[in-house]
Amino acid sequence: MSAHESPHASPQASLWPAPTARQPVAATVALPGSKSLTNRALVVAALSDGPSVVRRALRSRDTELMAAALTTLGAAVDTSGDDWTVTPGRLGPGAVDCGLAGTVMRFVPPVAALAHGTVAFDGDPHARTRPMSAVLDALRGLGVEVDGDGRGTLPFEVRGRGAVAGGRVTIDASASSQFVSALLLAGAAYDAGVEVVHTGPPVPSLPHIDMTVACLREHGVEVDDSVPDRWRVAPQPVRATDVTIEPDLSNAAPFVMLALTSGGRVSVPGWPARTTQAGDALRDLLDRMGGEVSLDADGLTVTGTGEVHGIDADLHDVGELTPAVAALCAVADSPSRLRGVAHIRGHETDRLTALAVELRGLGASVTEHDDGLSIAPAPMHGGEFKTYADHRMAHAAVVVGSRVEGVLVENVETTSKTFPGFADAWSGLFPG
Repeated sequence: MSAHESPHASPQASLWPAPTARQPVAATVALPGSKSLTNRALVVAALSDGPSVVRRALRSRDTELMAAALTTLGAAVDTSGDDWTVTPGRLGPGAVDCGLAGTVMRFVPPVAALAHGTVAFDGDPHARTRPMSAVLDALRGLGVEVDGDGRGTLPFEVRGRGAVAGGRVTIDASASSQFVSALLLAGAAYDAGVEVVHTGPPVPSLPHIDMTVACLREHGVEVDDSVPDRWRVAPQPVRATDVTIEPDLSNAAPFVMLALTSGGRVSVPGWPARTTQAGDALRDLLDRMGGEVSLDADGLTVTGTGEVHGIDADLHDVGELTPAVAALCAVADSPSRLRGVAHIRGHETDRLTALAVELRGLGASVTEHDDGLSIAPAPMHGGEFKTYADHRMAHAAVVVGSRVEGVLVENVETTSKTFPGFADAWSGLFPG
C-alpha cells in the first residue's frame, strides 16, 4: 500500500465511547504478560527435550492461536491454568490458523518444516497481505519444500520431511525482525543448525531479535550474535526450562500516557529493571514529552502535569509504540516528527496511513511520510476512530479520547489480541 492510499476499514462493529479524563487519574495498573515473550517461550518449549512450564503466560487470541498451532503439530500445550505446560511430541501434519498473528504465521513454518507431513497455513483476510516471502524463501534455501501461489503471503503449505538440512541463509529482514527470529527459534533442531545473514536496509525492532536470543539462551541454546547482521545457532539440544513471562510493556503505553494527558499519576508494578522488550523505551519517550518517570523495585511510576510536549523521535527499533506515541503527539503543545518506521505499513494494517487518516478525522494536523509522520498542534474534536482490526490503533484511539471528548472507538474488542478485558480495565481508571 502506498503512502497515499487509505487502508481498508475493518468489518462493521460497535462504537465504544472512549472515556475522557475530567480530573487527574491516580491508578496502579497490573498488566497481563507479554505476548512476544509468551509466544517465543511456547515455540522453544515445543522443541525442547522435555516438558516446560510457561508461568504467567498471556491468555489472548494470539497466544491461544500459537498454543493451538503447536498442538496441531503434535506438542501438548496445557492452557487450563495461569501457568501453561508444554510437552514436546512427534511433529506431524495438520492445518494451522494464524489469525492475524505475525508470530504464528512466521514462527511456526520453520517448526512445521520438521514435521512428518504437510502443514497448511492460512489466517484472517488481512493476514493474507502481510509479508512472508523472506521466511518462505529462506526455508526453500534450506531445502524445505514450500507450496504457495507465488505472492509470498498466506495461504501456503510446508511439506515437512521430519528433518531440515539447515545451514547458511541470506535474507532481507528489513520488513520485519520476525523473519530472523523465526529461523533462529527452530535452528537448533536443524541438522546443521542455521546461520542467518541479513542484507539490505537496517533490520527494524532489533530488541525483538535480542528477545529471541535471550529466550533461546534461557533454554541452554548457544547463539553467536557477535557479528552485526549475522546470527548463528549450531545444532544442539534445547533444554526443557520453566520460564516466567514479564508484563507486556508495550501494552502499558496507553496507561502510562494517561498520566500525561490527565495530569495524574499511573504506576505499573513488576516493571523489570532490565528487559529486551521494546516497551521499555516508553520511559525515555514519556520523560521527553513532559512526564516525570521513576523506576524502582516496586515498578514504574509516571507523573504528569497536564502538559504534553511534542517530540522528534526515531522509533525504528520500537515501531510497535508508534500508534500510541502518535496519538499522544496529536494532543501535544508543540510539533512532533516520528521517523524510521516504514516497516509498520506491513503490520496488522498500514499503520502510518491508518493513523494519518484517523487522527485527521478528529482534527489533528498530520503529514504522512514514507517512513513516519509529522504532527502539529491543532484543535481536535470527537468522532469515529476506526481500528482496522489492529489493537495498537485502539490504543491510539483511547489515548486521544482521554483528552478529547466524544471519541468513538470502532471495534475496541480488537485489543483482545494482547489484552483481553482491555476496555473494562481502561474505563475503570476514570473516576466518576
